[in-house]
Amino acid sequence: MPWFPKRTVVVPVDFSTESIDAIDVGLALVDQPSHLHVVHVVIDITPLEAGEVWGVIDPQTRIEQMEKALKQRLADAKYRGIQLAVVLGEPAHGIANYAEEKKTELIVIPSHGRTGITRLLIGSVAERVVRLAHCPVLVLRK
Repeated sequence: MPWFPKRTVVVPVDFSTESIDAIDVGLALVDQPSHLHVVHVVIDITPLEAGEVWGVIDPQTRIEQMEKALKQRLADAKYRGIQLAVVLGEPAHGIANYAEEKKTELIVIPSHGRTGITRLLIGSVAERVVRLAHCPVLVLRK
């Protein structure tokens, strides 16, 4: 299997600088921008949270707001043609499931490099994606 170019690459974003930089790496790995899928996973809120109870926030509205934010953040001409998606769920599972659904050859994900108690409390999405993914995962370190 040749390393370059990939037919389908997924880059998950959380709007951090590292995740936006990962998009550039993903673009370098595909021959056409349309083969790059950028996905953001919106964490599902529980039905008992205030916004859900009062009907102020519903899952579809949250997805639409994040799609709009993603399009605004990636409005630069160099991002034209990439596939954008927002899915609902737990980040690592959402990324792995999306990648499998799109028959991805590679996932490119940044590692924020947290250590110690911060890593223990927050966890590592990149580490969980490596465990769950059906395809190779390129983890970018600072």
